[in-house]
Amino acid sequence: MLRVLNITRYRTMKSYTCKSLIILLLSIFLAGCVRLITQFSPSLISNFTLTFFEECDPELARQSLPAELKLLEGLLKNDPQNKQLLATLSAGFTGYSMLFVEEENPERASELYLRARDYGLKALGRKGAFLRASSLNEDKTRTGLKTIGEREIEALFFTTMPWQAWINLNLDKPVALAQMGVAQACLERVLEINPQYFYGVPYVLMGAVLAAKPGLAGGNALQARGYFEKAMQVTDGKFYLVQYYFARYYAVRIQDKQLFVRLLKDLTKRRPDELKEACLINAVMRQRAKTLLNVSGDLFL
Repeated sequence: MLRVLNITRYRTMKSYTCKSLIILLLSIFLAGCVRLITQFSPSLISNFTLTFFEECDPELARQSLPAELKLLEGLLKNDPQNKQLLATLSAGFTGYSMLFVEEENPERASELYLRARDYGLKALGRKGAFLRASSLNEDKTRTGLKTIGEREIEALFFTTMPWQAWINLNLDKPVALAQMGVAQACLERVLEINPQYFYGVPYVLMGAVLAAKPGLAGGNALQARGYFEKAMQVTDGKFYLVQYYFARYYAVRIQDKQLFVRLLKDLTKRRPDELKEACLINAVMRQRAKTLLNVSGDLFL
């Protein structure tokens, strides 16, 4: 009987030891697999989040994207210097905040934009660290930005876009005003490298900046309109964020209600999936166009 118990105990301990060893090896193996995936299959990473922009159901995307972003952050812990992961996280948090948070909770959106900007700065590596360190030295920043080229356009763009958005939400704070020059310098560098990047959004951002600023501060309504019209040409009007920003920032700024109504009504009649790769953005902009039309009486004198 004792011998049977000893044999049973031995087999149990052996089984437990084997299982523990398997779990340990599996953990090591999976960590290694994560590194292999992130290092040798960068397209899987970028597509992981960017496919959400093809989703035509905004509510489904709203519910799914946070989990997607947390999963990417989990992958990042295994490969913290992976530039593709960092750039993808920057794009993901920018899109999530812009589409689903900013309108309802500007304070939370502001925090998420900073999170997106910081991921973008990390994706730029030493050049990102330089941008952060020189944020109060605009001339030095412009010189350093010349070292950023086409290969880094994604990281630079998704650093610039949330940075601009964060500034727009914090114009009453000196810290945001102090970084306005550097953020615009980044945008100008994006325009130099590839102004049509991401459906012409660099044109849109510059148009919004020029429309928002008063003339004495560098604003120029005529130039702003030119940038918006260039953005419209990039996708032949199929990327609705252009028309929405054109109406919201330019038409309201110069008090052109006829242009405002024409741009927004056009969106309400179109199908978001005419630009499949940006169906989610189009669907949200179409919803916002309807809302903005309903409050147009408060926007025009």
